[in-house]
Amino acid sequence: MSISADAAEAVVVSHPPHHHTPTEYEVQIIIQSIRDASDSDENIATLPGQDEGFDDSSSSSSSSNYWDASTMAPLNPASAAAIARLRAYKPPPFPLWDRLPVSRRAAVLMLLFADRRGDLRVVITMRAASLRSFSGHAALPGGKADSGEETPYQIARREAWEEIGLPMDDAKIPAPFRIEHLCYLPMNLARTELVVRPCVAFLHTTATTASATAGAEAAKPTTTVTVEDGLIPRLDAREVAAVFSAPFHNFLRATDEPGLQTKSLPPGRWYEGSWTAWNDEPWRVHYFYVPINDQRVTKPRVRDGGLAAIAEGIEDEAEEAGRYKVWGMTARIVVDAARAAYATEPEFEHNSHFGDERMIEELEKLGRLTPKMKTPALAPAPAPAPAPAAGNEANGEDDKKPAKM
Repeated sequence: MSISADAAEAVVVSHPPHHHTPTEYEVQIIIQSIRDASDSDENIATLPGQDEGFDDSSSSSSSSNYWDASTMAPLNPASAAAIARLRAYKPPPFPLWDRLPVSRRAAVLMLLFADRRGDLRVVITMRAASLRSFSGHAALPGGKADSGEETPYQIARREAWEEIGLPMDDAKIPAPFRIEHLCYLPMNLARTELVVRPCVAFLHTTATTASATAGAEAAKPTTTVTVEDGLIPRLDAREVAAVFSAPFHNFLRATDEPGLQTKSLPPGRWYEGSWTAWNDEPWRVHYFYVPINDQRVTKPRVRDGGLAAIAEGIEDEAEEAGRYKVWGMTARIVVDAARAAYATEPEFEHNSHFGDERMIEELEKLGRLTPKMKTPALAPAPAPAPAPAAGNEANGEDDKKPAKM
């Protein structure tokens, strides 16, 4: 359901939302610390061969990959300032989270890394065809809470480990990599009425100060990254069809920005959007079409009961067009993060507020956020022998994943 242009204008603003932002002095201090930490190019990882779960579908030499430090550069000034703003960003308090049933809590990880020019990119997945909900849609790694004790960041890191093999334990992330949790963003509401906390993190690719002063160890020019403990994607074919990346700053633009493309941009537009009414509120639906013809798209290789083969077919049409579509809640989260990072409003129409916290609070007052019931298992068909074990659709495993709008 569309809304009128007058209603659209009522929710679009030309200034950033009123959240805490660092002073210019604070930004400059943090930028300098990032530059100091990024000056060294020692201890660049030597990557081993690909493992069984890794399929590098492009040999492009211009693309940058979050698991390969040799394809990354130190942050440029604009990116350093963006990371500084995210590090200083504080979302408004949201005490309702602690009162929500565990079955309504979810989190996603928005992992940023620097490309060969020092520009920021964001890691995005494509959901597998085997998932019951929103198969083939773009998503950030994430899912539902396992317990009430898990913080949103712990939820997001656990799910990133399960989906793409990103080590959950920081001690198992090899040099020169290091993951820094930058900030939380305001809560978002999934279409299945899960309350989703976005967690923004940055993947550093420089050696720590301690290792640089560790005597003879510091003289080693390279560090071997093992497949078991490294960042080479190990995708769960039951959940993930592909992993790719998108230019972070471009989520503020209505057209493709020039980048590291060595090939011509694929045909088609970068952005389109429309207004809809959701829970009686105007909600802007963003559609971004990310070029993938000049980057490495990672897919599952292992075939487990044919699941990988199914997954590989899900994005065939998009690959032929040379673009992956990122939309709905995932697009909304990335746009909000880019607004906070670059202190700039998008070129296109958008909701003025971050997230959906007002909507979430109203739904809670209406009793809509009660414990979520799991999908019951399918009864076995009557037969002399027991029915075979059911997959994700039967046991409700897919209910762990936050719905992607």
